[in-house]
Amino acid sequence: KWEVHDKKRPQPAMVSAPHGKAPSDAVVLFDGKDLSKWTGGWEVKDGYFQVKPGSGNISTKEGFGSCQLHIEWMVPETCKCEGQHGCNSGLFFMDRYELQILGSNPNKTYPDGMAGAMYGQYPPLVNACNPNGQWNTYDVIFEGPLFDTEGKVTRKASVTVLHNGVALHHKQEFNGPSGHQNTPKYFKYDGTGPIRLQDHGDPVRFRNIWIRPLGEYDQPEK
Repeated sequence: KWEVHDKKRPQPAMVSAPHGKAPSDAVVLFDGKDLSKWTGGWEVKDGYFQVKPGSGNISTKEGFGSCQLHIEWMVPETCKCEGQHGCNSGLFFMDRYELQILGSNPNKTYPDGMAGAMYGQYPPLVNACNPNGQWNTYDVIFEGPLFDTEGKVTRKASVTVLHNGVALHHKQEFNGPSGHQNTPKYFKYDGTGPIRLQDHGDPVRFRNIWIRPLGEYDQPEK
């Protein structure tokens, strides 16, 4: 569509990205104050929020598709991790595709269920988890699936994941929506869905969450 070095090609939008802060075009999902962007009843205090065991999962009120997400999480030092118990949560994209959150330093479990795993499908390339009592960061590029008019998947969902700055997955495809001891098959659905955080009965903490929906090339400046 465009000639090489075509000066008529649309200029990308300007985005500022101060170090340690959300980019200027990001949707801030949690700024340390309240959970107004979420449904659910977890506890907010001291700039973070914490799973309220037994209260159920929480999800964003807004739906998202392909996106860049930043989230920080911590397992309190007082938690005792035993496999999948004591320090477990999960980050779901489009309410279906799970990136596992688990205290994995030094706790061991099945590899496709440890911190940074694409739950039930792929373990992380390495274990970059910080010890309990220290904050972890996930920086994720999530690409949602695409379907043809007959509902057949033409592009699987995939993730690129940095955990504390270390690459765990690179454009790795989900075999289908995440499940426990099974992998559900793809089926056609709307192109967006909420971000969900899992109540697994453990008081995992979260802070500094923001998201950027991924746009397309050559969009006019607003």
